[in-house]
Amino acid sequence: MEQLGKDRQFTGLGVSPGIAIGIAHVRETGVIDVPEYVIEADTIEAEKARLSKAVKVAQRQIRRFQGKAAALSGAAAEELVFLFDAYQQMLGDSRLVRGAEQRIEIGRLNAEAAVHNEVSEIAETFLAMDDAYIASRLDDIREVANRIIRNLTRTPIKPFSALPAGSIVITEQLTPAGMAQLDPSVVIAAAATLGGAEGHTAIMARALGIPAVLGVPDLMAETHNGDTVIIDGGSGRVIVDPSDKTLDKYKRRQSDMIDARRRLARLRDQPSVSRDGTDFGLFANVELPMEMAMVQQAGARGIGLLRSEFLFMNRARLPSEDEQYECLRDLVEAMAGRTVTIRSLDVGADKEVGAVTGDLDDSAASALGLRGIRLSLLHRDELETQFRAILRAAAHGPVRILLPMVSAVSEVHQARDVLMRAAKKLRRRKVKIPAELPPLGVMIEVPGAALAADSLARVSDFFAIGSNDLTMYTLAIDRANEHVAHLFDPLHPGVLRLIQFSTAAAQRAGIPVSICGEIAGDPRYTALLTGLGLRELSMTPSSILKVKQRIIGMDARAATQRAQLIMDQTDAGRIATLLDDFNALA
Repeated sequence: MEQLGKDRQFTGLGVSPGIAIGIAHVRETGVIDVPEYVIEADTIEAEKARLSKAVKVAQRQIRRFQGKAAALSGAAAEELVFLFDAYQQMLGDSRLVRGAEQRIEIGRLNAEAAVHNEVSEIAETFLAMDDAYIASRLDDIREVANRIIRNLTRTPIKPFSALPAGSIVITEQLTPAGMAQLDPSVVIAAAATLGGAEGHTAIMARALGIPAVLGVPDLMAETHNGDTVIIDGGSGRVIVDPSDKTLDKYKRRQSDMIDARRRLARLRDQPSVSRDGTDFGLFANVELPMEMAMVQQAGARGIGLLRSEFLFMNRARLPSEDEQYECLRDLVEAMAGRTVTIRSLDVGADKEVGAVTGDLDDSAASALGLRGIRLSLLHRDELETQFRAILRAAAHGPVRILLPMVSAVSEVHQARDVLMRAAKKLRRRKVKIPAELPPLGVMIEVPGAALAADSLARVSDFFAIGSNDLTMYTLAIDRANEHVAHLFDPLHPGVLRLIQFSTAAAQRAGIPVSICGEIAGDPRYTALLTGLGLRELSMTPSSILKVKQRIIGMDARAATQRAQLIMDQTDAGRIATLLDDFNALA
């Protein structure tokens, strides 16, 4: 905590941008006291029955939440339905419940301790993966485990009581189930001592437009009901009992942000055309269905990257063809004729899905092992199932299929063979699919693919340059490693040359090419990327209007000239200066 006069300032993770000023509602979640003891051998079955009863009660509780979510509307509601379905699966035939039963039977542990110890072991496995997204899924498992333990110990789950308008929730941990109880018209912001940027709570907060800061140490001890609180969800700052000077400063910032959002909102339906008349396509990256409302609000031309992993996470078994089809169909129909680019399953490395990786050891599924298309081609039946679901969804609107982590022409040929086989089976089943199969494209995200782009362009229908992984593999830098993360630089000459070469190869072959890494959504890089010849950029929905604003105020010919000058440079610092100077002139 930082004490500045009257202000008590705390810093955490800003997970949902925006500034809110309101009155604190402190919710004490309390720590569950989990007893641990050895049970008698003749009570093992009774203890397992007690666990089963607690699980069934939890299932009923989640069903009530599912009913509430189904009655809502919008993308946040869709995400809640999806999440609570995952909760029900975790309460069914899952490692958590099976492991707890085994601890009761073999270790003769009481049910509460069995659940607690099992989730602790699962936590160690997840945290060892050293990936924010995977580790954040642990919050969902803990939520289910805590619900079972509360039912076993008869510890009541305190619901959010009726709150006055303008409330800011301050709590130890805000779970997705807790988020489901919040009314965005009443609760204007939230902050918690626990939580991360990749969890469902953070994603839902962004979709609901509620400024939120998570992972704030000491916040609960220093905040009381009725305190005036400022939440800055962009910088991750929480200010309790602000001084008049601080309050005035944040009120001005809040007003400025509202004005800026209004100005950007007016660009929603305006074409992405530069001052000299060059048209650009701005597409959205989508990770979860709940983001679709943001896609619509931003006026995206389509979905440039739909990550299909959400269909496979938090599951004991792989999703069926019908399950995948129904979800993908809803997304395609929601885009109302705008193209949806669906990336085939990209797991391996730090994105493990046990039902896919099976008995493979950690080294096989490492960052340089069986990632993306390599793993999919090892499990062709699962890839064909996914392709069949995509083909069926393509009957409801334009779809493209994107292959991740391609490094060789042979991988494209093999994937196309699987796609043809999937189409043949569907036609034999008299299932409706497009007469012309969806375009099959390649992600350019390893240096080998970029350097072989001419060859890949001859067997691909389009390219999507994944600048995040391309930068990582080119520079041999893991952004999650604090020792080298500062060296991650998309303006490195080597990275830019690979982007330029891939773009030129696609243009020579006459196929579309887009870029979908983080730099695509940063207005700082817009002039450089467009100057290199890219006409399609795919980004998080919240970035689309900012990039559109940059394009509208930019001269594409001048950007091309500056990009040519930049590509003559050999020093990343000089490149950054030339780019920033050009942006300053706009």
